[in-house]
Amino acid sequence: MGSRKTRAATVSIISNASLILMKIVAGLLTGSISLIAEAIHSLMDLAAAIVAFFSVRVSDKPADREHPFGHGKAENISGVVEAVLIFVAAGIIIYEAVQRIMKGSTLDMLEIGIGIMAVSIVVNIFVSRYLLKVSRETDSLALEADAGHLTTDVISMLGVLIGLGVVRLAAALGRNLNILDPVVAILVSFLIMRTAYILTNKSFGGLVDVKLPEEEETKIRQAITEHFGGEVVSFHRLRTRKAGSQRYIDLHLVMPKHISLEEAHVMCDHLEKDVRDRLLRTDVTIHVEPCDGKCEACGLTCRQRLPKKTA
Repeated sequence: MGSRKTRAATVSIISNASLILMKIVAGLLTGSISLIAEAIHSLMDLAAAIVAFFSVRVSDKPADREHPFGHGKAENISGVVEAVLIFVAAGIIIYEAVQRIMKGSTLDMLEIGIGIMAVSIVVNIFVSRYLLKVSRETDSLALEADAGHLTTDVISMLGVLIGLGVVRLAAALGRNLNILDPVVAILVSFLIMRTAYILTNKSFGGLVDVKLPEEEETKIRQAITEHFGGEVVSFHRLRTRKAGSQRYIDLHLVMPKHISLEEAHVMCDHLEKDVRDRLLRTDVTIHVEPCDGKCEACGLTCRQRLPKKTA
């Protein structure tokens, strides 16, 4: 799995580097701030892809003496770093665009810029889909973040492409709509900032041990409640968290008093397997407690299963 994630991150680095070079050339030739903004955006994406590349390599390292819970949070750190980079990119774009609006600008050779943006959109669509597919199959937060960046890039590049097309069409009709170029750049920056905000929330949650999503906790509860009425009486103190692609779950399991240590161990192994079948890459810790046989919820179960006293 690790090599596949690394390979996907490498593809992202190569594609981003190529697109940056193309956009810089197009921006310099045309004088378009929206194209230069896209080059800056892709530069941030390249930095993010490099961070993702190293973070997935670190996160896939097995647990060791110094890191008994593994290295999964390296991906969460990567996500936060990438979000910060995106915020920086958005700030640079807004600043440059405002300067262009105040000072004015001229645009040349727009056909080159339009062609390069069209090629960039196609490349990003294929690469982002590939990264998203690998991220879902490997549950990699870093690759998911990188795929999100590229998907946002497609939307922003489409906006730039349309803006350049309108400016070129207006020029052909003898009208000057060059101000549309920095306006589009500002709109693109707000879209970028929204993506950064979402990514920050998702990545930071893992650093402060936010619980798993409700749908995942529901699967855990279902795996346990299926055994109610038999060797499982109830459970409580369910705690969940996630570090990178690794989930951690611990809970207290209440079982009838007469259950032997071996039977309790077998049931715990069975429950752990049931949970892992529902949620991949999951580490489960179960603390077993005996039923007191007094409460309504578990009294009947224990009284039925406890061996009868002999006179």
